[in-house]
Amino acid sequence: MRIKALAVFTVAMLLLSGCSGVSPTESTAEEMDPTTQDPQPEQETNTAEASYTQTPHTGCQPGTIKKDGTCQPVTSNSNADIFDVKNLNPITTENTTIDGTQGYLARPDAEGDHPAVVMVHEWWGLNQNIRHMADILAGQGYVVFAVDLYEGRVASNSSYAAELSGEVRENPDEAVQKMRQATAGVRNLSSTTNRVASLGWCFGGGQSLQLSLSEAELNATVIYYGTLATDRDTLRQIDEPVLGIFGSEDQVVGIESVREFNQTLGELGVEREIYVYEDARHAFANPSGESFRPEATRNAWSKTLRFLNRTLRADVNSNG
Repeated sequence: MRIKALAVFTVAMLLLSGCSGVSPTESTAEEMDPTTQDPQPEQETNTAEASYTQTPHTGCQPGTIKKDGTCQPVTSNSNADIFDVKNLNPITTENTTIDGTQGYLARPDAEGDHPAVVMVHEWWGLNQNIRHMADILAGQGYVVFAVDLYEGRVASNSSYAAELSGEVRENPDEAVQKMRQATAGVRNLSSTTNRVASLGWCFGGGQSLQLSLSEAELNATVIYYGTLATDRDTLRQIDEPVLGIFGSEDQVVGIESVREFNQTLGELGVEREIYVYEDARHAFANPSGESFRPEATRNAWSKTLRFLNRTLRADVNSNG
């Protein structure tokens, strides 16, 4: 049985001046005291079907859309300068296949067992930006497997990205199955503990939720502005605790959807942390275009690392 605890709905007020985030104002947060409800029985499922339909969208930042309606992705280490990448542990990396799922494996070079994260790319595919994020997280002491739902294909323009993401949305069960196999495979690696979380941005955020709603038995779920399910019966299957990162001005994942998502999780007694960044639009953590918010991204990443440390290193934390 799982004990589902009602945690916090926090609105992180990060008022940024312009797109550079050079002069952020002081942030404030409003929190509710967590309460504990009676244990809920495990829901048994026997299928690997996708639990809801994601909303298609262009994926282009307002400042990067060309006259023909297309845009370019981030393709290199553009995130390096906005994260604290000092004092990271040495890592090893490789392109590999785990239980039939292609992807990129980044893991600490040090011996020992480490908690794991199944990372899901944006609609551009498993490009260098996502690989670099896997490297950064691995440097924090996690075994990270960035799944490749496009099987080696990477979009360099939004038209191709729409085509690739459309293929996944037309066959959502196949994507869920790939991610489930990857989750089980990562958990069984000799270098991992038995604790695994999912993490994804945008398209990948929606896939992170899909994985959590399957029978993959995650220990934590991280969603960066992914399309949400709000139906009570659907969300009964979610693997808690849940971390949700959203923007108040997101036109793809609207604030009402976020509120309903949070409310339904609360009614179900699901432990969660939901953060909504003021004035932030969709994909604000992607360093391309006018939607990028550096300070909000740094703050969200620090919350992500804290959340993963708390949920995946339970034994270490409990021992002080």
